[in-house]
Amino acid sequence: MIQERNDVRNIAIIAHVDHGKTTLVDGLLKQSGVFRENQAVTERVMDSNDIERERGITILSKNTAVMYKDTKINIIDTPGHADFGGEVERVLKMVNGVILVVDAFEGAMPQTKFVLRKALELQLPVIVCINKIDRPEARPAEVIDEVLELFIDLDANEDQLECPFVFASAKAGIASLDMDTPGTDMVPLFETILDYIPAPTGDPEAETQVLISTIDYNEYVGRIGVGKVDNGSVKINQEVVVVNAHEPEKQKKVKISKLYEFDGLNKIEVKEAGIGSIVAISGIADIHIGDTLCSPENPEPIPFQKISEPTIAMQFMVNDSPLAGQEGKYVTSRHLRDRLFKELNTDVSLRVEETDTTESYKVSGRGELHLSVLIENMRREGFEFAVSKAEVLYKTDENGKKLEPMELAYIDVPEEFSGSVIEKLSQRKGELRNMGAASGGYTRLEFSIPSRGLIGYRGEFMTDTKGNGILNTIFDGYGPYKGDLQYRKQGSLIAFEAGEAITYGLFNAQERGTLFIGPGEKVYSGMVVGQTGKAEDIELNVCKKKQLTNTRSSSADEALRLTPPRILSLEQALEFIDTDELLEITPTSLRIRKKILDPTLRKRANMNKK
Repeated sequence: MIQERNDVRNIAIIAHVDHGKTTLVDGLLKQSGVFRENQAVTERVMDSNDIERERGITILSKNTAVMYKDTKINIIDTPGHADFGGEVERVLKMVNGVILVVDAFEGAMPQTKFVLRKALELQLPVIVCINKIDRPEARPAEVIDEVLELFIDLDANEDQLECPFVFASAKAGIASLDMDTPGTDMVPLFETILDYIPAPTGDPEAETQVLISTIDYNEYVGRIGVGKVDNGSVKINQEVVVVNAHEPEKQKKVKISKLYEFDGLNKIEVKEAGIGSIVAISGIADIHIGDTLCSPENPEPIPFQKISEPTIAMQFMVNDSPLAGQEGKYVTSRHLRDRLFKELNTDVSLRVEETDTTESYKVSGRGELHLSVLIENMRREGFEFAVSKAEVLYKTDENGKKLEPMELAYIDVPEEFSGSVIEKLSQRKGELRNMGAASGGYTRLEFSIPSRGLIGYRGEFMTDTKGNGILNTIFDGYGPYKGDLQYRKQGSLIAFEAGEAITYGLFNAQERGTLFIGPGEKVYSGMVVGQTGKAEDIELNVCKKKQLTNTRSSSADEALRLTPPRILSLEQALEFIDTDELLEITPTSLRIRKKILDPTLRKRANMNKK
């Protein structure tokens, strides 16, 4: 018999990147007394890894739970970036409602639309939280209209349109039901959750059914499956069968060795959990997302949507440059292979494939950010390796036509820059779909553009708009191939001998383009040391010393002035490299190099290509 479990609520917090999801969770945790009065709490306490903290983005969804009155509220904080959209889709299967956070100034953004569509498709009730209400330029009344328009665009039904609005400042820890009177605490939001989000339902007498929606990984206990108990109950030492709706032949008997529930930021061991509880289960070695744990008497999998396919791929390979092995701790192909396959334990949108050689692996993900976060993590762990330029993954339709991934790009720029942005994106096969005024004297442009047209564009976009543009993209399915594209108009400055860069050599080289290195840096033949102003590559000697035999003129000894080199970040370097180049990555250095280091062989390869 189906029953409600009134002492539990399961919610997910969804929003566009940077609208304050993680900060809102902080506010709810503080209000519910998870922390002691005098406890020092870091900001965005849920963003647990270093990269999440530095960049201020959430990469993996996180679970937490708070008690309000006598009700346990399980909260899941989700990522906002399109590259991690796979995380959001799965998490929504665990909850009975969502809080949609919208910035009181920025309003509804592309990712707001994406995450809201997913919630409405699953018929989940939505509480709209207009956040950052204390921003000086906040415009809550207009943002409410934008959000309601978005609901109508997404064909929301009448019940969904009747959603409650809460006005909050997550940072100040206050919420209110009226936009004109500021709140004093988070109680209005807690009360709205209890009133509006339905309690989980299920049959406590039925056979066990737990759908695994996320995977956690721990060095000591291995894989941990996190999911919601849909029917029956689950106990320690219980024997269950693992089944999967997408793999009908999968049936495996296992035993539950440890069972946890969430409490604040901790996992607490429990003996048993009933319907509606969100639990973490360890002790099952190869548990995967989408698996259902069932009683052996009646193994019935719960349907589960497939995880979105990757759209972009890179080659990760063993570093074979002349400076290989000098800075990294893990440099062999075995190290590289083990680390990449370990990443598959927690990242379900990632694919790793072996290639013809043991020195190289094809790694596919949802976007450049997705792969660059993996590269940055490996670099910090002491790995040394090389990667190729990101390339999109093509498909063919039933008529044998080539299809490529497409994106919708939403761009807000000051009016004076819109011309150059339209021109650049048109060259990259972008199609202007819409153009209108955005708030604050900005113009909003909407483009449909192939994913490969955006590879390497963000840095250029920031330069073209003097740092004032906002670029948001979202995956828009596969479309017909749009023709060939030239990634880069300028060539590279290439060193042709190994040694140490010297001021005299660099001084002569800087007339030919922009340098990426300064004096004293090690270089080798085939390494890219800068960018030229022309289309073709130029080889030069940056290790050249001044001959001391010639007669000196009085002005010859004046100090040589070098322009400061342009130091590329990881993202900029990944964007800069061309298809015939690699990026050498070590814990301390990033070096761009040609795939073929020998100048004669490189020329021969170019001749053959032409």
